[in-house]
Amino acid sequence: MADVLFYHLEARPLEAVIPQLLEKTLERGWRAVVEVGTIERAEALDAHLWTWRDDSFLAHGLAKGDDQDALQPVLITTGTENPNGAACRFYIDRAVPQSADGYERIVYMFSGHDPDAVAEARLAWRALRDGNALTYWQQEQDGRWVKKA
Repeated sequence: MADVLFYHLEARPLEAVIPQLLEKTLERGWRAVVEVGTIERAEALDAHLWTWRDDSFLAHGLAKGDDQDALQPVLITTGTENPNGAACRFYIDRAVPQSADGYERIVYMFSGHDPDAVAEARLAWRALRDGNALTYWQQEQDGRWVKKA
Protein backbone atom coordinates (compact mmCIF):
# COMPACT_ATOMS: atom_id res chain seq x y z
CA MET A 1 0.00 0.00 0.00
CA ALA A 2 1.37 3.38 -1.03
CA ASP A 3 0.69 6.79 0.44
CA VAL A 4 -0.87 8.93 -2.30
CA LEU A 5 -0.85 12.66 -1.63
CA PHE A 6 -2.95 15.00 -3.75
CA TYR A 7 -1.70 18.61 -3.64
CA HIS A 8 -4.23 21.15 -4.90
CA LEU A 9 -2.22 24.25 -5.85
CA GLU A 10 -4.07 27.51 -5.33
CA ALA A 11 -1.97 30.40 -3.96
CA ARG A 12 1.63 29.51 -4.76
CA PRO A 13 2.82 28.15 -8.10
CA LEU A 14 4.34 24.73 -8.60
CA GLU A 15 7.82 26.22 -8.99
CA ALA A 16 7.65 27.60 -5.45
CA VAL A 17 6.39 24.35 -3.91
CA ILE A 18 8.05 21.39 -5.61
CA PRO A 19 11.67 22.18 -4.65
CA GLN A 20 10.73 22.11 -0.97
CA LEU A 21 8.86 18.83 -1.32
CA LEU A 22 11.78 17.29 -3.19
CA GLU A 23 14.17 18.40 -0.44
CA LYS A 24 11.93 16.74 2.18
CA THR A 25 11.86 13.58 0.07
CA LEU A 26 15.66 13.47 -0.06
CA GLU A 27 15.87 14.15 3.70
CA ARG A 28 13.88 10.92 4.21
CA GLY A 29 16.59 9.08 2.31
CA TRP A 30 14.33 8.47 -0.69
CA ARG A 31 15.06 8.98 -4.35
CA ALA A 32 12.40 10.66 -6.47
CA VAL A 33 11.14 10.58 -10.03
CA VAL A 34 9.27 13.64 -11.28
CA GLU A 35 7.03 12.87 -14.23
CA VAL A 36 5.94 15.84 -16.35
CA GLY A 37 3.68 16.14 -19.38
CA THR A 38 6.16 17.41 -21.99
CA ILE A 39 9.90 17.54 -22.64
CA GLU A 40 9.72 21.34 -22.73
CA ARG A 41 8.28 21.36 -19.23
CA ALA A 42 10.91 18.86 -18.06
CA GLU A 43 13.68 21.11 -19.37
CA ALA A 44 12.14 24.18 -17.72
CA LEU A 45 11.85 22.39 -14.37
CA ASP A 46 15.43 21.15 -14.70
CA ALA A 47 16.68 24.72 -15.22
CA HIS A 48 14.52 26.02 -12.35
CA LEU A 49 15.79 23.47 -9.82
CA TRP A 50 19.39 24.56 -10.44
CA THR A 51 18.60 28.17 -9.59
CA TRP A 52 15.51 28.15 -7.37
CA ARG A 53 17.36 29.37 -4.27
CA ASP A 54 20.82 30.89 -3.87
CA ASP A 55 21.66 29.01 -0.66
CA SER A 56 20.49 25.57 -1.77
CA PHE A 57 21.66 22.79 -4.04
CA LEU A 58 19.09 20.23 -5.14
CA ALA A 59 20.91 17.42 -6.92
CA HIS A 60 18.87 16.17 -9.86
CA GLY A 61 19.05 15.24 -13.50
CA LEU A 62 17.00 15.17 -16.65
CA ALA A 63 16.32 11.64 -17.91
CA LYS A 64 18.39 10.83 -20.97
CA GLY A 65 17.84 7.09 -21.15
CA ASP A 66 21.45 6.25 -20.29
CA ASP A 67 23.34 4.79 -17.31
CA GLN A 68 23.52 8.20 -15.61
CA ASP A 69 19.75 8.16 -14.96
CA ALA A 70 20.22 5.46 -12.30
CA LEU A 71 22.64 7.70 -10.36
CA GLN A 72 20.29 10.67 -9.95
CA PRO A 73 18.65 11.25 -6.53
CA VAL A 74 15.91 13.20 -8.35
CA LEU A 75 15.17 12.36 -11.96
CA ILE A 76 12.88 14.45 -14.17
CA THR A 77 11.20 12.48 -16.96
CA THR A 78 8.30 12.32 -19.37
CA GLY A 79 8.33 8.51 -19.23
CA THR A 80 6.69 6.02 -16.92
CA GLU A 81 9.79 4.03 -15.94
CA ASN A 82 11.72 4.26 -12.66
CA PRO A 83 15.38 4.15 -13.72
CA ASN A 84 16.80 5.54 -10.46
CA GLY A 85 14.89 3.13 -8.18
CA ALA A 86 12.85 5.96 -6.64
CA ALA A 87 10.60 5.33 -3.64
CA CYS A 88 8.61 8.50 -4.36
CA ARG A 89 7.08 9.58 -7.66
CA PHE A 90 5.81 13.09 -8.35
CA TYR A 91 3.25 13.77 -11.07
CA ILE A 92 3.05 17.37 -12.27
CA ASP A 93 2.08 19.42 -15.29
CA ARG A 94 -0.86 17.22 -16.27
CA ALA A 95 0.98 13.92 -15.83
CA VAL A 96 -1.62 11.76 -14.05
CA PRO A 97 -0.92 8.69 -11.90
CA GLN A 98 -2.64 5.51 -12.99
CA SER A 99 -1.13 3.25 -10.34
CA ALA A 100 0.99 3.48 -7.18
CA ASP A 101 2.60 0.07 -7.69
CA GLY A 102 6.28 -0.02 -6.81
CA TYR A 103 6.36 3.21 -4.79
CA GLU A 104 6.13 4.09 -1.12
CA ARG A 105 4.67 7.49 -1.94
CA ILE A 106 2.98 9.18 -4.86
CA VAL A 107 2.68 12.98 -4.93
CA TYR A 108 0.17 14.31 -7.43
CA MET A 109 0.20 18.08 -7.86
CA PHE A 110 -2.46 19.91 -9.86
CA SER A 111 -3.59 23.48 -10.40
CA GLY A 112 -6.88 24.57 -8.91
CA HIS A 113 -7.03 27.24 -11.61
CA ASP A 114 -7.28 24.64 -14.39
CA PRO A 115 -10.73 22.96 -14.54
CA ASP A 116 -9.38 20.11 -16.68
CA ALA A 117 -6.61 19.39 -14.15
CA VAL A 118 -9.17 19.34 -11.31
CA ALA A 119 -11.34 16.90 -13.28
CA GLU A 120 -8.30 14.67 -13.91
CA ALA A 121 -7.48 14.74 -10.20
CA ARG A 122 -10.99 13.55 -9.35
CA LEU A 123 -10.62 10.65 -11.77
CA ALA A 124 -7.18 9.80 -10.35
CA TRP A 125 -8.62 9.83 -6.80
CA ARG A 126 -11.25 7.28 -7.78
CA ALA A 127 -8.70 5.14 -9.65
CA LEU A 128 -6.18 5.08 -6.77
CA ARG A 129 -8.39 4.87 -3.67
CA ASP A 130 -8.56 1.07 -3.57
CA GLY A 131 -5.46 -0.40 -1.92
CA ASN A 132 -3.73 2.93 -1.19
CA ALA A 133 -3.79 5.51 1.61
CA LEU A 134 -5.02 8.74 0.00
CA THR A 135 -4.81 12.24 1.45
CA TYR A 136 -5.88 15.52 -0.08
CA TRP A 137 -4.07 18.77 0.70
CA GLN A 138 -5.36 22.16 -0.34
CA GLN A 139 -3.33 25.33 -0.35
CA GLU A 140 -4.61 28.27 1.68
CA GLN A 141 -4.18 31.87 0.48
CA ASP A 142 -1.08 32.27 2.69
CA GLY A 143 0.50 29.20 1.06
CA ARG A 144 -0.07 26.85 4.03
CA TRP A 145 -1.27 23.34 3.30
CA VAL A 146 -4.43 22.12 4.99
CA LYS A 147 -5.40 18.46 4.99
CA LYS A 148 -8.97 18.24 3.68
CA ALA A 149 -9.36 14.47 3.31
